[in-house]
Amino acid sequence: METLVGAELCFPQLINTSCRKQSRPHLEAMLIYILLSSISLLTLALNLLVIISISHFKQLQTPTNLLLLSLAVSDFFVGLFLIFQIMMIDGCWLLGDLMCSLWLVLSSIITSSSIGTMVLISVDRYVAICYPLHYFTKVKPERVQVCVCLCWMFVALIYSVLLKNNLQHPGRYNSCIGECIVDMNYIVNVIDLIVSFIFPITVIVILYTRIFGVVVYQARAMRSHRLFKVTVKKSEMKAARNLGVVVVVFMICICPFYCFALTSQSNVYTSSSVPIVVWFFYFNSCLNPLIYAILYPWFRKSIKVIVTLQILKPGSSRTNVL
Repeated sequence: METLVGAELCFPQLINTSCRKQSRPHLEAMLIYILLSSISLLTLALNLLVIISISHFKQLQTPTNLLLLSLAVSDFFVGLFLIFQIMMIDGCWLLGDLMCSLWLVLSSIITSSSIGTMVLISVDRYVAICYPLHYFTKVKPERVQVCVCLCWMFVALIYSVLLKNNLQHPGRYNSCIGECIVDMNYIVNVIDLIVSFIFPITVIVILYTRIFGVVVYQARAMRSHRLFKVTVKKSEMKAARNLGVVVVVFMICICPFYCFALTSQSNVYTSSSVPIVVWFFYFNSCLNPLIYAILYPWFRKSIKVIVTLQILKPGSSRTNVL
């Protein structure tokens, strides 16, 4: 009987203080591990290809692609942190309280940086479509790099302050050994929702509504005047459409998580308390590079050059991949 009880515990040697494992049929547990591990590895591999492509090929280092690079970096780390989430499938955290707090803070920084990058992508497309004559004078690679760095630094500062209590007192809110809990009081919860959801989504919706308005206006102008001066390039319109797909898919994936947070009555969350919406949120990091592969020919060409090891040849950084 004691052996059976020990097998159900995260730490069998700590019978009185250990958390209990979540019991699942063996086949179901194996399928979940295989599926989620595959998603994690695919997320890591695909986003690494995006990072290598944009970092290596000079032709791809445009302001818009630098934003995609920032998104790929955050998505890569999401795939890396998924490994820790997979470890929690049975409800047990085995790496200690300090690692739990660090993981939760870093996860918040990484996911919020993705959201911030989506806002920057929307701003980039807004300027390109609504003010095409000023785009190349206002939006330069150096300015984009500064904006990306400021975005990451702002998010890191905000969440280091918001979750400071969890870092100063790791494991304070655990009810048993083997639990990983983040505590967010009402004020912290409100700030988190505003910074990571309400404000970014509002900005994205407003900017893309404006972009849509310009597109509709030009389409009507084309129908009413057979000859007219095109102010927005076809390539910019296509880029806006492609990035619009990325933004819409992103919003579909993150909305369930934040809707849960808005309606939740609790301020204390365990890392396994909202598994479905959390995994849906994380799955977006795997979808982004798949969208690039479907919509961007340069990504497919880059993958071919990388996989065939042509990238190792001298001067490969100047290869034509467009």
